[in-house]
Amino acid sequence: MGRGMKAGKKPKAPGMGNMQKQMAQMQAMQRKMDEMQAEINEMETSATSGGGAVTVVVSGKKEIKDIQIKPEVVDPDDVEMLQDLIMVAANEALRQMEEISQNEMSKLTAGLGIPGL
Repeated sequence: MGRGMKAGKKPKAPGMGNMQKQMAQMQAMQRKMDEMQAEINEMETSATSGGGAVTVVVSGKKEIKDIQIKPEVVDPDDVEMLQDLIMVAANEALRQMEEISQNEMSKLTAGLGIPGL
C-alpha cells in the first residue's frame, strides 16, 4: 500500500474537492444574482422631456409603469411634438434602468474576471 493510505480507502481524484467547492460558489453566486434581479425588478426610475412636460416611469423589468403629460403640451395641431416628447422620455427612462441594472449586477461579478459581465 502507498504511503499514507489506509486499507479500504480509495484515493480521491485530483481536484475533486476543488471542483465541488467551485460548484458551491457558483450556486451561491447564482442565488445572489437571482436575489439581485428580484431587487432590480422592484426598482423604478423616471425621466422627463420638454422641461418636465412629459414624465415616464419605468420599472426594473423595463416596463413603462406611468406616463404623465402636462395639459399645456397637448396641442391637437401638433401631435407629433407630443409623440416625440413621450418617445424621448421613455427611451431615457429605459436607458437609465438598463444602466442601474448593469451597475447592480457588476457589483456581484466584479471579482470573477468573467469577460462581458
